[in-house]
Amino acid sequence: MKFLLKILSGFYYLAIKFRHWLFDCNILKKQTFRTPIICVGNITVGGTGKTPTAEMIIDYMSRYYRVALLSRGYGRRTKGYMEVETSSSYRDVGDEPLQIKLKYPKTLVVVCEKRVDAIRRIEEEHPEINLIIMDDGFQHRYVKPLISVVVVDSTRPFAKDSYLPAGTLRDTLDSIYRGDYFIVTKCSPAMSQLDQRLWRKDLQLIAYQKVYFTRNASTEALPLYENERKLKQGDKVVVMSGIGNPRAFVKALRRRYDIVGSLVYPDHHIYTVEDMQSVAKELDKHPDAMLLTTEKDAVKMRRSRRVPEIVRQRLFYLPMKMEFMEGSDPDFLGTLKMDLEGKLRMDRTQKK
Repeated sequence: MKFLLKILSGFYYLAIKFRHWLFDCNILKKQTFRTPIICVGNITVGGTGKTPTAEMIIDYMSRYYRVALLSRGYGRRTKGYMEVETSSSYRDVGDEPLQIKLKYPKTLVVVCEKRVDAIRRIEEEHPEINLIIMDDGFQHRYVKPLISVVVVDSTRPFAKDSYLPAGTLRDTLDSIYRGDYFIVTKCSPAMSQLDQRLWRKDLQLIAYQKVYFTRNASTEALPLYENERKLKQGDKVVVMSGIGNPRAFVKALRRRYDIVGSLVYPDHHIYTVEDMQSVAKELDKHPDAMLLTTEKDAVKMRRSRRVPEIVRQRLFYLPMKMEFMEGSDPDFLGTLKMDLEGKLRMDRTQKK
């Protein structure tokens, strides 16, 4: 089986290598737009931390620009261009775009699998928008962003990884030369300066590329439904997750809570009645434990009628927030803004 996966990985590598060659030779054309675009992406599948990175950029840039977030809306049951509302169903727009809209209700959030068409429509229907954050768009080379931010999961070093389907690499390792900034996420609090230097050595292929290191910040677990209970450090919890890299999530929780049970589902999982019954049974086994899940999973259950009362009474979620590691330049956002403004000035000069 492993041998067959390796063969398929070889074919996958050749296919994406050929596709990049078509773009590099201008056989397939890249589109530029009037509105500046910051792309947030990665080169592996699974949860690397793109959504918290996009949220961090939206939060900062919204102070200076009228920002829109563009996503494919992975896992939605709809097609085409849709603007996400706070009242939208995650089944229609995707769990991560809805999560962002709920957190930043004044931000225009759009889902569309055809990014070029979506950007044109945003420019036509929302002329006030002067910055677009394109989530998970590093492989979408039909759009030429002004700046690319590549997110890397520290718990899964890509240099030791294999291409799909044998591993999690979705893009060639040499494609990272197109990145302007690298954000290494989910770093251990014990990460040393030497570890950071080794990561920089692997990632800094071009002199102007900058590398930043972040970890998941400690945040207070919040009840999803009305609940007077509070979750304190050391409390017993049953962990439930449907994300790309649940191991990192569980590992972080072990430092704060007593994990007595764990329910792991695939990334972007749609919770069924049977799933909720399984969760209720697990809680019955641990009557003094709370249920703790991710922010992305909580989005799916906030209005679901499938959630049993025992789950509603004990369900908490942990908001995701990143903070920069000691030894890493903390002014990523300020540097990103200066870089954006510099490139915009250069672009205006060249057009004169």
